[in-house]
Amino acid sequence: MESHEWRERTEEGLRFWRASRHASRWTFQTTLKTDPDWTPIDPVPREMWEALRDILWKKYQRKRCPWEWIDAIDKILEEDGKEKE
Repeated sequence: MESHEWRERTEEGLRFWRASRHASRWTFQTTLKTDPDWTPIDPVPREMWEALRDILWKKYQRKRCPWEWIDAIDKILEEDGKEKE
């Protein structure tokens, strides 16, 4: 299982995000710095997919993740865009 984490400051405080890949399936979770429990996110909003793609792109440039993962996320984002039209 691969996990990728990032954080951002919100009005609630420091929020952590985690995307885990297991058996070609992505799961997303979030927590606040003050909260020890991770909360699953389902359905995953487009903004989270875009943030994960950005994280993976940076890792790909350093040869730390395969191109297939980025390509798969691009397809998910493309399908999401078609549904909104």
